[in-house]
Amino acid sequence: MKPRPSRGRTPSGLIEILRLFTVVFFAGLGYETSRFFTDRGHSNVLGPFNGLAVAIIVGSALGYVVGGIFGRTIAASADRTEVALREVSADTLVAGALGLVCGVVTGAGIAWPLFFVPDPLIAMPLFGIVVAVLGYLGFRVGVAKRDGMLAMFSNRTGVAPRDAAPAALPRVLDTSVAIDGRIVDVVRAGFMHGRVVVAQPVLDELQALADSADPLRRSRGRRGLEVLQTLQREPVVDISVVADEHPEVTEVDGKLMRLCLDEGYALLTLDTNLAKAASIAGVRVLNLHALSLALRPPVVAGEDVTVQLIKAGREPGQGVGYLDDGTMVVVERGRSHVGRDLLVRVTSVVTTANGRLVFAHPADDQPERVADGPTAVHRASGG
Repeated sequence: MKPRPSRGRTPSGLIEILRLFTVVFFAGLGYETSRFFTDRGHSNVLGPFNGLAVAIIVGSALGYVVGGIFGRTIAASADRTEVALREVSADTLVAGALGLVCGVVTGAGIAWPLFFVPDPLIAMPLFGIVVAVLGYLGFRVGVAKRDGMLAMFSNRTGVAPRDAAPAALPRVLDTSVAIDGRIVDVVRAGFMHGRVVVAQPVLDELQALADSADPLRRSRGRRGLEVLQTLQREPVVDISVVADEHPEVTEVDGKLMRLCLDEGYALLTLDTNLAKAASIAGVRVLNLHALSLALRPPVVAGEDVTVQLIKAGREPGQGVGYLDDGTMVVVERGRSHVGRDLLVRVTSVVTTANGRLVFAHPADDQPERVADGPTAVHRASGG
């Protein structure tokens, strides 16, 4: 049995440091209060006991209680984030350390006027509290703003910020993606969100297509404009239009690559040639065509595959086997081959509510009419 990871707990060291400073502060405050009354002839205001000693004891006790509450309040956020920080990367730790140093220096700069207080028993605890709190806040800010912190100090520290994944960058929409229209389904399926940039040259190109005399080009242009309007209404996508900042570049593809390089955007395209050229130029590319190829069916009609038939189908003569990914293959005239591997030729691939269903027949047989309508699909999937 694997050991359970320990839960986050309040950093007791930070609590005790803050409590110590608070105890010293309240003890000094009690001492100064006692001296204030003693200097004015009220030496017995605390009874027959030594007023200074009682004031220091009472102040220390009060500081111990207040310091515990104060320390636990400050450390409560550390308790909630300790588990999340256990497996942080090295660049995050470096950024946090830089933020800690900046916080300590800032706290010291803010709190140094406290040393003008005559009594060091009051000045020192306040100084320590300010430095500890701002140092901790600096660490948290450094972790949260890791990339910016490392970019500021990369020349001196030699640690460069980690490159963001292309999917995390704002995406520049290519004309081909707008005309294709499948980007709407990708967004609604939850695989893309955030900022999407539409360059003005892309809008101009779509408008030119929509105004074309050619019915096919006009239909493509109108479809692209409708897709952009649909994306504007999607709540998870923020569509922004940017002006053409490179009028000297004549080609739309060149303008898009220049925009991505200047602003650090990723290019979203369906054009394989544009994707290759942009990658060579140093642009980070999201190729929807490559995504569609990755999600294509494991087999296509006309392809020969080897399947082990494991049982008979519901219809006479059918044999049923499975591909490596679990896709059911219904083989006509395959019942006599149950229990053996058989080379089959795919006749159709049908998508059902339960996944894909492949129909095939033995590769060395002449194909006959294969029932692949809704009834056959239902019967085969039920077998």
